[in-house]
Amino acid sequence: MRQANIFYNTVYCGLLTETNDGDYTFQYDNDYINNYPEQFITFTMPVSDTVYRDKRLFSFFEGLIPEGWLLNIASKSWKINPNDRMGLLLACCKNCIGAVSVEPKINSDEE
Repeated sequence: MRQANIFYNTVYCGLLTETNDGDYTFQYDNDYINNYPEQFITFTMPVSDTVYRDKRLFSFFEGLIPEGWLLNIASKSWKINPNDRMGLLLACCKNCIGAVSVEPKINSDEE
């Protein structure tokens, strides 16, 4: 299982998870829901306590991953398969253009 902390500007807004079965979930943080109820990261995921689920990486997060020659450079530099979308997201999207950033979550059992 791989996870990413998702930030809107500098505010932690939720947790993205790739399960061991290859499914994806995204859940907004409760503090974020209470303090920023109208500040969604994408129209397709309004702020709520709903756990969003999909069999593929959500299209919003797919859109953060580099494309073309930049994807080739990132894939070769970090030795990440171009089909490993979560791996590319974790490696490449900490300093994205725009308000949303992605930081790998370090699980307590990995520390």
